Formats: sequence, C-alpha cells, structure tokens
Amino acid sequence: MDGHNYGYNLPISEKTKMVPWEEKVRIVEEVKSDFRFKEYIFGCLNCGVCTASCPSNRFFDFSPREIVQRFLEEDVEVLYDMMHEYIWACSQCFTCWIRCPFVNNPGGLVAIMREVAVRNAFEATKDLLKPYGRVLLKVMTTGNQLSADMLQPDFFPDWGPKMADNMENLRAKRLAIPFDVGKSVKTAWEVSLETAIEMYTIWRETGIFEMLEKLDPNLYNVIMDIVEENEERYQELYGEEE
Repeated sequence: MDGHNYGYNLPISEKTKMVPWEEKVRIVEEVKSDFRFKEYIFGCLNCGVCTASCPSNRFFDFSPREIVQRFLEEDVEVLYDMMHEYIWACSQCFTCWIRCPFVNNPGGLVAIMREVAVRNAFEATKDLLKPYGRVLLKVMTTGNQLSADMLQPDFFPDWGPKMADNMENLRAKRLAIPFDVGKSVKTAWEVSLETAIEMYTIWRETGIFEMLEKLDPNLYNVIMDIVEENEERYQELYGEEE
C-alpha cells in the first residue's frame, strides 16, 4: 500500500505496519468519538479549494483534502500513519474551513488527531514536542508562552549581532515599560498567584498534567515542583480565608 490517491504519496511507515490492526482501529475511533468530529466533516466535493488555499501545502507534502477524504473512506491504515508526522505540518490557520463549500473543517480534524496522538504518547509526538520544552514550562507554570529572558543570543543566532545588545541591561529595559504587568523579565506579563492556581486546576481537570507525564516525565517533574510550590504558597496566604 505504497501509493495513495488524493496526494498522500508517502509510503506507510514500517512502524505503522507493525502495529496490530485492532490498535489502529482503536486510535481512529478515539478521534471519531470526539464530540467535535461530526461538526467538522459533512462531505466532500473533491474540489481542492482547501488544499489550494493551505499555506502548509506550499512548503510541505500536506493536503487538508487528504484528511477529509481519508475519514470519509475510513482508511484506518493511512489515518493512523498520518497521526505520527503528517498532521504536524498543519499551521492551524483554518483557511481550509473558511474556504470549504461544505464547511468542512480539516484544521479542526487535525486538532483532534493531535490531541489523540498526545494522549496516547506516540513516539513521533514526543520527538516533535521536545524542542518546545522551555515553552511548555512557561505556559504551564505561568500562562506565558515566551518571556524576555528566553531570548538569548545563543538560541537565536540568525537574529544577528544586535541580539546581544538587546539583552544587555534587560531588567532596566523591562522596568521602563509604561505598564506594571509588563515589567517582569521571567514572564511576558505578570500573572497573579490566584490566576496561576486557577490555571493549574484547569490543567488537572482536563488531564493535561497526565498527558505531559506520559510525553516527558522529566519536564513533568520540573513543572509539578513549581506547581506544588505555588499551591503551598496559596494555601499559606489564603487557606484560612477559605
């Protein structure tokens, strides 16, 4: 099954071929059981407007139409294979959704597929997310994606020689920002302890911490140390009031 219609010209990986059929069916069914699935796919004219409009299609072997077609054909083998690398080429801009005459949402389908891949801790997913460990650390502990202290010259050599100048006296430069919440160096903006605790509750209730533990146990331990420290601080400050 090395050649595929609708643009999926990648051969099925050997790893996918070795996975038991029942497991591949289980993964695809997990995607289809998501409550959003039926809202994202209605049919397909095979017009190609979604793929023609797709920014990722210009640079990668990626086609939103392929996603829709494979679900309509219930092509379990290809769908399972896609969930390891193919779907990560999507930029999640949702141009495909806007342009589709059937109002299909291939980008939405990709989002569900990614969530299932993360939940099941696929090895390819682990490898793809490794470079974003520092970003995940910031997001999950502070609610900030990036911060001033992350923009180090060694990490961004392609930004040119002035990058080092920009990092000099960083604290003084941040203090000059005219609004209080933007003066921090370790976060893009200040986040109150109460807000952080609410955010941790969301991570717990939605299973994000559990997924992270499967994907990257070391990062999980670092994040949980920070979370538990902040929760202890919160209890010391507000425990009696509650």
